[in-house]
Amino acid sequence: MANRVKQLWQEGKAVVNGWLAIPSGFAAEVMSQAGWDSLTVDIQHGVQDYQSMVACFQGMQAKPVTPLVRVPWNEPGIIGKVLDGGAMGVICPMVNTRAAAEAFVSACRYPPTGTRSNGAIRAGIYGEGGDYVKTANSEVLCIPMIETQEALDNLEAILDVPGINGIYVGPSDLGFSLGLEPRLDREEPQVMKIYERLMKETSKRGIAPGLHNATPAYAARMIGMGFRFVTIANDSGLMLRAAQAAVSAVRQGSGGKA
Repeated sequence: MANRVKQLWQEGKAVVNGWLAIPSGFAAEVMSQAGWDSLTVDIQHGVQDYQSMVACFQGMQAKPVTPLVRVPWNEPGIIGKVLDGGAMGVICPMVNTRAAAEAFVSACRYPPTGTRSNGAIRAGIYGEGGDYVKTANSEVLCIPMIETQEALDNLEAILDVPGINGIYVGPSDLGFSLGLEPRLDREEPQVMKIYERLMKETSKRGIAPGLHNATPAYAARMIGMGFRFVTIANDSGLMLRAAQAAVSAVRQGSGGKA
């Protein structure tokens, strides 16, 4: 199964990614209708588990949207399991050193380039020509998160690890690590300098930089800056915003009667 995210990057395009925190195949099915290039099931901070991840993948399958997962941690057991379940890419939190990046890539790859165990119980159904194992190492995306000062200190070493396809910035944890308030859509000059450095170093290596954003406007601006993978909030946040806007519109339009 060809990875559409990888294809878009090769074409020089940015990927617009949705984020699934709600443990519901139906919610994923609805989100898949919105035109996202990819949808990431968040089993780190979302209210998701392995079973709901599989249900989300099944819900989005009718549309040409690439299934991704953010795992809870850099642990080979869960990384292999989400890949067996059908993930076409893994976003891994708190990758702070070259050794951690090497361990992450190894967990995503079959031998001889990695240590992933064979048993793609669901993903194997969708392999090109019916042979998932032959294509998985080239199609599965390894995307470590850069979200701490330690990761920035080791940035070049992390990016030099063979098999890294992209990076993903978590602005909230990055802010925490820098002694700032944890939030998205940052404007601090020191953070903008970090983003510029990320653009420079990833561009040198043909690696796609990614960022989690709160709003569409900021995400579009970050694409202009050079980010090639942008997420806008998550499904629960977008639902809340839309519901709040609807309720507010009714109250304002009713002349104080509601």
